[in-house]
Amino acid sequence: MSRIKFQKIFEYSRRLKQVLQMSADALFIILCLELALALRMESWDSMAHPGAFRALPIIVPIGIAAFYSLGFYQSIVRHFVGSNIRMMAIGVAIVAGTMALLNYSLAWGLPRSVPFIFAVLLMSAIIASRFTVRALYLSHANHERTRVLIYGAGKSGRQLLQSLQHASRYQPVGFIDESPTLRGFKIGGLPVSDPEQIGQVIAKTAAEIILLAIPSATRNQRAAILRQLEEYPVLVQSIPGVEDLVSGRAQVSDIREVDVIDLLGRDPVPARQDLLDKDIRGRRVMVTGAGGSIGSELCRQILKQEPAVLILFELTELALYQIELELAAAIAASGHAIELVPVLGSVQSEERLETLMRAQQVETVYHAAAYKHVPLVEANPIEGMRNNVFGTCAVAMAAAKAGVKAFILISTDKAVRPTNVMGASKRLAELVCQALAHEHPGTRYSMVRFGNVLGSSGSVIPRFRDQIAAGGPVTVTHPEVTRYFMTIPEAALLVIQSGAMADSGDVFLLDMGQPVRILDLAKRMIRLSGFTPVVEGDANSDADHVEAGQIRICFSGLRAGEKLYEELLLDGNGIPTDHPEIVRAREVDLPWSEVSAALAEIDRRCNAGNTDAVRALLQELPLSYAPAATQTA
Repeated sequence: MSRIKFQKIFEYSRRLKQVLQMSADALFIILCLELALALRMESWDSMAHPGAFRALPIIVPIGIAAFYSLGFYQSIVRHFVGSNIRMMAIGVAIVAGTMALLNYSLAWGLPRSVPFIFAVLLMSAIIASRFTVRALYLSHANHERTRVLIYGAGKSGRQLLQSLQHASRYQPVGFIDESPTLRGFKIGGLPVSDPEQIGQVIAKTAAEIILLAIPSATRNQRAAILRQLEEYPVLVQSIPGVEDLVSGRAQVSDIREVDVIDLLGRDPVPARQDLLDKDIRGRRVMVTGAGGSIGSELCRQILKQEPAVLILFELTELALYQIELELAAAIAASGHAIELVPVLGSVQSEERLETLMRAQQVETVYHAAAYKHVPLVEANPIEGMRNNVFGTCAVAMAAAKAGVKAFILISTDKAVRPTNVMGASKRLAELVCQALAHEHPGTRYSMVRFGNVLGSSGSVIPRFRDQIAAGGPVTVTHPEVTRYFMTIPEAALLVIQSGAMADSGDVFLLDMGQPVRILDLAKRMIRLSGFTPVVEGDANSDADHVEAGQIRICFSGLRAGEKLYEELLLDGNGIPTDHPEIVRAREVDLPWSEVSAALAEIDRRCNAGNTDAVRALLQELPLSYAPAATQTA
């Protein structure tokens, strides 16, 4: 009960706590002087020395005034560290020195050694009192804090420890580090343990969270560490990457969920600056779909290459407003003289596009505007065709007529042997650009395919996070479904480099690494969130009766038009380029006469509103389109 009452002191107002500190220090001055006399005279009776009664009325107020002027009472006691000791030594020296001077000049009769003994005692008392209050505060706070282990005892780990020691949420209980030179030692009072002993350390410390403090580690290294940590029932979180720390975008104490890209463990190849510069630096660049997940990242990366003008073409008002606001702030911060031109409009308006490109003297176009959500396009095939095919045709034709030098189409792996209308529409858009490349040699047309990007709209990763946070179930379409993954910034940089490498009509594909089984990804995300996955249909578990600490995974079935596996090439053979993550594809193309005839017939069937007829025509065209299932209008 007395402990609880004492802890209420921490809830007092700042002013009241300062008064309590002053009162305590005044009492320490009195007691330390009396004790110094007793020690010097080797008698408790000496505490009644008349010199002490003459000294105390002067020394106490001088001492408190000196401490106050040095900032003793502006410091927060619970944040007391070794650096405060120097300040305290100065304060005590002032008090003891004043006492010695006045003792001599006013003839108080105190032994000359008393001020020195007094200084030692007072310094000890003040330091002990501060550390005691700090320890009591931390002990009180630790009852409400989550016990954490810090993985990484380097500079970032030590900085993280300092941040967490004063936070209200976490209680650090130890370090894990691979360095043999640190094992067995203590940092900040916490032991450093070998990763091989992590199971025992978790059990011994009752740690609930492991914080990764290894911002400079490669993705491969982080992936290996995460694989090791998966088997333990703890939540794994991370501090920001080294780039975010250096740039000032984040602090060491900014703790966040583990980046899913770390689970994939693939380190990106550094971008080639000559390729980034070729179509952008000093040029007038336009991005369609500038407010979308891919388009907006393209804009961010383009801005870093310092174009003369960046035209943002977007259909959605809110999306355009948000990306313009963000990029304008980035331009202001960089100090570069880049003109930003936000334009609302539809990619299906060729005349409007041509007028805009001529007026702005556009030199490079990145066409990212598209409908990409497979089930939605499957349910709305006519709108999907109008936006993805006729929109691409309008932008590509306008670019040729306006004298644009380079046109880059953002395509998808779903264009390869498509089983859905979205994929078929993107493959037809590629054929449009390939045909126009022969008709308009003044414009360099190229197409870039890649798979899923992490964090894009409709991505499975945010959905899994939300489902785990809600306690499950986590829904996966099929036990064997696999997908390629890449980060949005990495994809955007590779798109820019691909376009710069192109001969007109080239189709490029990006090296997406190894395909990932979505069920395995869901399991890993659940484990790293501190839970145990329970899979529907698993003979070793009962998914219908999950217990505390478990998250159920259930299967919803493949959606309309989806396939189990995605491909990046039709023939399976690509031509290597000078860039290790970019491959040139060998793809069949058609003359413009055939493509334009197909477009006219698709347009006629779309105008008639006959979705079955549109799908039938897509199967007749050389797109390798094979619907996954019969669709209804």
